[in-house]
Amino acid sequence: MTSTIEDKLASGLDEIRTRIAGLVTADGLDAHEIEVDRFVWCHAHAEAARAMRQWADRTRHPLAAELAEISEQQALALLSGGDLASAIRLDRRLAEVARILVPLEDVGAEESHRLLRSTLRDFGAREIEPYAQDIHRRDLDVPERIISGVARLGLFGLSVPIEFGGAQESSDYEAMLIATEELSRVSLAAGGSLITRPEILVRALLRAGTDEQKRRWLPLIASGERMVAVAVTEPDFGSDVASLKCRAIRLPDGEWEINGTKLWCTFAGRSELLMVLCRTSDAGRRGLSLFVLEKPPYPGHEFEYHQPAGGTLRGRAIPTIGYRGMHTFELAFEAFRAPASALVGGAEWLDKGFYLQMEGFSVGRIQTAGRAIGVMQAALDGSVLYAKQRTVFGKPLFDYPLTRAKIGAMALRVHSSRQLAYAAARQLNQGEGQMEASMAKLYAAHMAELVTRESLQLHGAMGYGEETSASRYFVDARVLTIFEGAEEVLSLRVIGRGLLERK
Repeated sequence: MTSTIEDKLASGLDEIRTRIAGLVTADGLDAHEIEVDRFVWCHAHAEAARAMRQWADRTRHPLAAELAEISEQQALALLSGGDLASAIRLDRRLAEVARILVPLEDVGAEESHRLLRSTLRDFGAREIEPYAQDIHRRDLDVPERIISGVARLGLFGLSVPIEFGGAQESSDYEAMLIATEELSRVSLAAGGSLITRPEILVRALLRAGTDEQKRRWLPLIASGERMVAVAVTEPDFGSDVASLKCRAIRLPDGEWEINGTKLWCTFAGRSELLMVLCRTSDAGRRGLSLFVLEKPPYPGHEFEYHQPAGGTLRGRAIPTIGYRGMHTFELAFEAFRAPASALVGGAEWLDKGFYLQMEGFSVGRIQTAGRAIGVMQAALDGSVLYAKQRTVFGKPLFDYPLTRAKIGAMALRVHSSRQLAYAAARQLNQGEGQMEASMAKLYAAHMAELVTRESLQLHGAMGYGEETSASRYFVDARVLTIFEGAEEVLSLRVIGRGLLERK
């Protein structure tokens, strides 16, 4: 980013921040949610433009440079209000970008990351893509051959240290993003989301798990012998994690009894390990503890697990418009028994599970950014191919300037989301960047809605039909702004508050 543009963006953001911080200090955040949300989105666009410029300067790729400049101009226009003539000029530039569009995923990547992407792209095309549409349309279980294939590639152990059977020598969140992108590119539910839940539990175990817990569970997770599901949300509490009610009571023999209901627990039927956040005291967020519960795997959309001691866990898959395959469950715990060793971190972490869960969410959020990028990339690739093949009024759809402007805008959103996420990943590698990971998720998830919407629109009636992948991308993308932190909560309570509190 040139110093002039960077200075203008920094100055504009600082001016907005100062004004809104004053309003929030005087009246509280709730009174100025609209202003804070607008500020967060201005900041996200500016940070995406910065990430694009850094990428363009580092790689010196002409198309990357063109996209970076357009991104900068859009961010400036957002801060200043812009005008119609400037917007039209940028759209015309995007139409020209579409003419020269080439794959940019590996531009600037190190060799190990290029090899990883190539390997996973081949795997996805061979092992997942042939089944993706059928899994979606018929709401089938994820085939075991896909799960075992992901396990053979070592993707369940990306963050597990070598001593526990994983592949980690040092943190590499960019590799995690690439893996998530490529699996999501062929199927969000049957591929891209398989490694998210294990990563969240791995993060909690590495942070707080006892030696015995690490030795017991990490090798099983890394090898793919045990699938993982995460149960946090409840019927009356989604993003308001501190108010959860599902309760774990310590029994006289030292074991725990769990009672309550959880919602939106993806992959809970097939999984053998449930990471469950429960209330263990009435001290708000300081009264929550994290448990790992073990159960048999169940296929299909419904199950009942009866423990020998009398406890019961019932699961029912909630029908959804997209994100099918892994199935998202409502869980009911009735006097469900768990050994003392199920409490993550033991007595030292009793009533401190909220903080472990929040740390885990930072991993989940950067992965959700990767999932969004993968779905967007698939939608972009499919749209370019269709627009060049489809003839309308005597010439290919791609020959129309408005079509190319839409495709150029889609490409910009894909690559700005990718570079913003990679920038956050590099910070996570250094033990920082939790808020940046949240911003990458916020931005990429919203961009995925826009990109898949345009893809469906370019496909016309064919896009609305379930026979084409465009409709699947559209309904799959819609979930991304909801889970791993709803868009509004991330904007206001996580990113907005964090930005306003920065000195």
